[in-house]
Amino acid sequence: MQHRLIHEIYVLLDDGDRRALGATQLAPLEFSVLQQLNPEQGRRLTDVGAELLCVKSTITRLVDRLEADGLVIRTPDPLDRRAQRLLLTPKGDAVRTQAIALHGAAVERRMSCLSADEQTRLHGLLEKLQAGLRADLSEEG
Repeated sequence: MQHRLIHEIYVLLDDGDRRALGATQLAPLEFSVLQQLNPEQGRRLTDVGAELLCVKSTITRLVDRLEADGLVIRTPDPLDRRAQRLLLTPKGDAVRTQAIALHGAAVERRMSCLSADEQTRLHGLLEKLQAGLRADLSEEG
C-alpha cells in the first residue's frame, strides 16, 4: 500500500521535474549528473554512475548526450589510467545554475501543499526510510 503511494508520488515528482527543467533541455537524470560535478575536480565516471544507481550503459549514454551538448568533458583520471573523470564545462556550469534555480522554485511550489511542520516531519520519516532501505540492500548483497 505505501509502496504504491510512494511510486505514484515518484512519478508525479519526476513529471514535475521534467516540466521544471524543460527550459534547460535536461532530463531529470541528466540534471542529477550535472549536480554532482564541478569544473575543477570533476568526478570519476564510475562514481557518478554508482551514485545514481545507473548501469554502465545508461551512464555512458547520459554522458554522451551531455558531452555532445558541450556541458561536460571526459578526461583521463590522473590516479587511474583505466578510469575517466567527468568535468563540468563553463556552459554546463551555466546550464546547471539555471536548472538548480528552476528546479528549486518548482520543488518549493510543489511542497507548499504541506505546512512547514509537515515538511519537517516528512523529511524525518523519509530519511528514516532511506536509511532502512540502504541497510536492507547492503544486507542482501
